[in-house]
Amino acid sequence: MSKQLSGAIARHVLPFTRRATNVTRPLVSPLVSRMNKHQQASQTEIKTPEPTFTKPSSSSSSPSPTGDSASRVTQLPNGIRVATEDSQGHFASLGVYVDAGSRYEDDTTRGVSHILDRLAFKSTASRTSEKMMADLEAAGGNVMCSSSRESIMYQSALLPQDLPKMLAIMADTIRYPRITDEELEEQRVSAGHEIQEYWSKPEMILPELLHTVAYKDNTLGNPLLCPMEKLDTMTTANIKQYINTWYKPERIVVSAVGADHDKVVDLTKDLFGDMKATTSSTGSESSSGSAEGRAKGGIFSSLFGKSSGTSDYSTLSREVAKYTGGTLLIEDDTQPFTHLYVGFEGLSIHDDDIYALATLQLLMGGGSSFSAGGPGKGMYSRLFSNVLNHYNWIESCMSFNHCYSDSGLFGISGSCYPGYESMLLEVIVRELELTTRTGKGGIAQGELERAKNQLRSSVLMNLESKMVQLEDLGRQVQVHGHKVPVEELCSKIEKVTQQDMVRVARRVFGGGVAKLTGGSGDVTIVGQGLTKNLEHAGKVLEKYGLGKAAKW
Repeated sequence: MSKQLSGAIARHVLPFTRRATNVTRPLVSPLVSRMNKHQQASQTEIKTPEPTFTKPSSSSSSPSPTGDSASRVTQLPNGIRVATEDSQGHFASLGVYVDAGSRYEDDTTRGVSHILDRLAFKSTASRTSEKMMADLEAAGGNVMCSSSRESIMYQSALLPQDLPKMLAIMADTIRYPRITDEELEEQRVSAGHEIQEYWSKPEMILPELLHTVAYKDNTLGNPLLCPMEKLDTMTTANIKQYINTWYKPERIVVSAVGADHDKVVDLTKDLFGDMKATTSSTGSESSSGSAEGRAKGGIFSSLFGKSSGTSDYSTLSREVAKYTGGTLLIEDDTQPFTHLYVGFEGLSIHDDDIYALATLQLLMGGGSSFSAGGPGKGMYSRLFSNVLNHYNWIESCMSFNHCYSDSGLFGISGSCYPGYESMLLEVIVRELELTTRTGKGGIAQGELERAKNQLRSSVLMNLESKMVQLEDLGRQVQVHGHKVPVEELCSKIEKVTQQDMVRVARRVFGGGVAKLTGGSGDVTIVGQGLTKNLEHAGKVLEKYGLGKAAKW
């Protein structure tokens, strides 16, 4: 299963991802949201026989270990993995996935991944920016680059015959970017506007602050957005240092859907085969803003500015996410609503309980007070039925589930009219507590079956998109080393029981995940608006027996 839990699990599980489109014709987003735009579903595959000529012994090629011959993975001698999947249709999809992102930044490279995806498909050692644009137009299709906490992704939808040209362009922008001062300044100004926009919208910035508080001073707590003070001082040397450190062949996956596997392997050898693998001794686990913007950037500075300093590759690549929990309340009486996030340490993508947790997130569901509704829109989810349909002072209420390679965040976010903050907190905590019950108010078999059916259908429908199929393949190979067939994924969803749901809810909301990860087990509270009445959150959690007060 992929980092994005394949298909729709990714839609309900993925991490908060900021996307940047770098070409004039934007790619249709693969429902990815490393959180707001998530993912996938499988097609009935017509499995065509693979070419029979033998690959050179220096490369290892194998079908999926689960026996799905439509997916093949080859590892080149330097560690780069090439993954392809059969798919019928008139166009193909191509991606290069780098195991990099904001979690691997230190004080010298803070915010680089935010700027780096904006600098993709600009000038390179062999192409001016004008030549790059002309070559992209000649290759056809659409291209994009996006960054998240754990991956930087270069992707394209294109005609099959243009795949060699596009992979050559991707190799050029990944391996030989010029990154001129003029290009950096252009993106510095653009990013400054983007940062200000995020700060003006609580629903955009609070998920960022949630991560920062939940993983204070480490890994997943590093900001996706470049702190304003770092934006002003960032240099081309900082960016090139980051590329040289993290763009290692063993951290790269080349993925293609609707393309011949052997041809993609040969192309990858030609374009990436001379990259030098990292030696085992170093480890290879796989301009300006307004005064208001700077003041808000100061919050980032206070939250992110206390790390120990520069760390080497070996240390950062092996650093495990350490969940700390904590509270951040931003008093702001100019907001029309008070916004609140209540989160707990969730599960990593490798945890066997991830299927039950994804089902729980869909079962809880939620949305805003105004929705078009209708069948299949989650109108029968718990947060719609128990919260939005009962309290007219609540503007929105929804569950979230962010999954990463070694940790996760799960909880409920909500917003309400000023003056109802204490009641909103009580409602959110009560809904979390209800899922831990085995009797009255607990999860009924009927709603469990509905949530599982919705999750499976979402997976299958999303994977009908070739771009989603591509990202699912690339990220699964990056995280797991192979692709888990959608049939296996759906089978594991089907096996989730009421007992599993209660057990997983208690494990997460009782801080039990900390027994495996070494986290604090504390709750994470983040709010903005009239927040003085939220300072007693700990007592509310004790009242309902959640967090460290749990007695299961």
